[in-house]
Amino acid sequence: MLKDMIALTKPGLLRLNVFAVAVGFWVASQWDIAWISLLMVVIGSTLVIASACVINNYWDRELDQKMERTKKRMDYINHLKPGFVLGYGLVLGVAGLAILFLLVNPLSGWMALLGWFAYIVIYTIWLKRTSTWSTSLGGIAGAMPPVIGYTAVTNEIDAGAWLLFALLFLWQPPHFWSLGIRRVEEYRAAGFPLLPVVKGVKRTKLQMIPYVFLLIPAVFLLYYFDYVGLVFLIISLISSLIWFVHTLGGLKTQDDEKWAKVNFLISVNYLMLIFILMVVNTTWS
Repeated sequence: MLKDMIALTKPGLLRLNVFAVAVGFWVASQWDIAWISLLMVVIGSTLVIASACVINNYWDRELDQKMERTKKRMDYINHLKPGFVLGYGLVLGVAGLAILFLLVNPLSGWMALLGWFAYIVIYTIWLKRTSTWSTSLGGIAGAMPPVIGYTAVTNEIDAGAWLLFALLFLWQPPHFWSLGIRRVEEYRAAGFPLLPVVKGVKRTKLQMIPYVFLLIPAVFLLYYFDYVGLVFLIISLISSLIWFVHTLGGLKTQDDEKWAKVNFLISVNYLMLIFILMVVNTTWS
């Protein structure tokens, strides 16, 4: 039972998002860390993000059966019973929000609630089944974790919060569309109106380009406003250019699946590198 409950929180996705919360906290703190506050925001965010993942699995349980990548999730739900899973997800959310509102600050709680709402209502319930805009607008939810961590320190939404939001918001569509291109037939069979399913692979590649390109000014502005140091700027700009050039190369490739696989791996490593640099290079800002 416990194994199923943990699996439904999507541990891999959960770890990445909670790490993003900690990075946002670190950027705002500039290494002057209030460790108890960091612990509280991490615990609260973990519960809220886990809640969103569990409820997403509950809502998508029938469609997830149609895809190889997600069909295992129905086994977890059946072991626990759908009603229990829904209640479990709601309890996680209430507990996490209570910690953020009461033990961190109300603004971080509101940011978490906004991310939860965007993921469950805007993305999962509304757009995922109806529109190609699901990936772009659903990115609001994925961009909130570093903002939660950042506002836990600053208790205000300033340029740093917006830039962290922009970085994650821009990163998500090309990352997810790379996966979508690789598994386009699975998404088509499941009935998800993902961009490569509805508009085709070529249109998707074209739409990825501006998102990756805009990461370049986003990382520059983090340096310009003195949130990170010169090492961050140099390495992140080089990494952004590498990803951008590879994304442009998708317009000429003959092997879409191979290109998409590499692009997906670049996106994952790009984000991890950016996060690590944010933590390390705030000391030299």
